[in-house]
Parts: sequence; structure tokens; C-alpha cells
Amino acid sequence: MIDAFLTRIGFIKCYVEYGVYIKKCDDRDMIIICLYVDDLLITGSNKAEIAAIKKSLSSEFEMSDLGRLAYFLGIEFVQHNDGIFMHQKKYILEVLERFNLLKCNSADTPVEANLKLGACEEEAKVDGTVFRQLVGCLRFLCHSRPEISFGVGLVSRHMSSPRHSHLFAAKRILRYLKGTLDHGVLFPYKKSETKQNALHLEAYTDSDWCGDQSSKKQDVVALSTCEAEYIAACNGACQGVWIQALMKELSLSNGEAVEVKVDNQSAINLAKNLVFHGRSKHIETKFHYLRDQVAKGKIKLQHYVTNLQIADVLTKPLKIARFRELRDKMNVKVW
Repeated sequence: MIDAFLTRIGFIKCYVEYGVYIKKCDDRDMIIICLYVDDLLITGSNKAEIAAIKKSLSSEFEMSDLGRLAYFLGIEFVQHNDGIFMHQKKYILEVLERFNLLKCNSADTPVEANLKLGACEEEAKVDGTVFRQLVGCLRFLCHSRPEISFGVGLVSRHMSSPRHSHLFAAKRILRYLKGTLDHGVLFPYKKSETKQNALHLEAYTDSDWCGDQSSKKQDVVALSTCEAEYIAACNGACQGVWIQALMKELSLSNGEAVEVKVDNQSAINLAKNLVFHGRSKHIETKFHYLRDQVAKGKIKLQHYVTNLQIADVLTKPLKIARFRELRDKMNVKVW
């Protein structure tokens, strides 16, 4: 078993992410292995040590060395001078061909602006199997195309009884992807050496209160925008604390507080106020995790004006100019 073998040759399993293994060679060099079933990535700053680990693995298991990272788990990677570019162009073309949309007209955005997609029970049903297959493909594409996440989440709510409007919305996402085949996420190389290897983690949270009557993303009833934003910030804080812990294990963080950017000042005040009052009495106790993390200094809330809130692209349908502006800020670019 590869897990036991990695432990035997000096690797330590990451505490917060069990698919990541770390081996520190000395104060400067470290080797990281990312393992998924029987596929693995090896990275580090010591090429000689990486070569030795590959040799050890090859002697124990039947393996193929595919060289520098280019393709992993259906995702393509391109090495640039500016950084590593992650995309899924090949997979998008396969999906377009599978659903007979290779020759379709492209769309400017994944979701039509101001779209309200309900149950549409008055419309005729469509083939549920085909619809679920299409949505499944779109969900996989969210890994390299985060700007379609809102649209994919929207159509995913209607898997049990899909109608023509739902299928049309799902196909619009594919039409958007056809027009942006060369887009992907750029992970830029570090340009500053001021804090050695330390990285600063920022998070953006937002909630569209009552924006969609069928949404189940928040499993409690929020009685105001303040409460909805507070719950969203709490969920964002959970993810931020987890990523910060992972970065710390990889020696990429010095424990600096995660900066969570929220565009609702009332939600920020609620998180900083340690006294329960009328404004928070309806919120379940579990969501006061956010307040606890702020008090401990692990989360730092910052008010962010709405027109700069990147998370807007993940919570509501937007017009073309606004959508493209936020897409660029997410580092989704042309390779």
C-alpha cells in the first residue's frame, strides 16, 4: 500500500488534508506528494531528492513517470513564465461533442442576467438522464472555471424533475464555455520575497438574500440580509481556517489571520460583538463559530464595498461588463 510505503520512507501525512504527504529534507528543502487513488504529483525544491523518491517508488510499485506536470485527473496544466495555467479545453470540447453543441452559437455569460429559475412545473419534462449527465460534466468543469459555479449550482437544484427551461439554462453554460475555450485559472509565481515563503490568504463571502426561492444552500431561514451575510461569512471562515491550517503545514503561512472581505457592515458588527442581542437571537449557535474565530484572531473581517466584491459572480446572474470584470479578478484568463 502506497500510504504505508510513503510513511516508511519518511513522509508525514498532512493532518488537515489526508491526500497530501510532506517530507522535510532540511531547513530549506521540502518534498510534497499529492495522492489521489493511484495517481500522484511530486513537487519540491530539491531535484535530487525528487529523483531519489521516484526511484524508490518505482522499485516498489509498477509506475509510469509522465515527467513535468501537464495533465492530471482530467485537468490540463501549462507552464508559463508568469505561472502555472490550469484549464480543461480538451474536456470542454469532448462535452460539446457529446451533447451535439460543437457548432452552437457562443454566449457572453454563463447565466442570463436577472434570470429567475424556478420549478417550471407548467413546462414539459426533458430526459432526466441526459440532463443529469450534462450537469455532472459542468460540475467537473468548475475546477478550472470557477466563474460558472453559480450557473451550475442553479441548474443542479432541478435534477429530480428537469424541464425545458432548466435544460436551456444548462446548455447556455456550455455555449458560454464554447466561446471561452482558451480560458482557465492562472496561478502566478511569487514575485515578492519580502516574507520568505509566507502567503497572505484572503477570502470573499457574499449572500443573495431571497434571490432565489428554491435555493437550499443555507439550511436555515435567514430573517434579514445581515443574517444571510453572517451565515455566509461563517461558512467562508470555516474554509479559510482549513486552508490556513493546510498552508501552515506546508510552511507557506506564518499563522497570519485570514482576511475575510464582507460587503455588509451589520454582519461584521455582529461577528465582533461578543454579547448576544436581539439582532442575533434567531441565528443558530453553530454560526457563532465566526464570532469565536474573530475573537481568537484567526479571522479578520474587513468591509468591502459591493462593487468590488468578487463573490458576486458566485451568488447572482450578472450583466456582461460586470461579469467579465469579476472574472478577471478571479484570475480566469486566456492562456
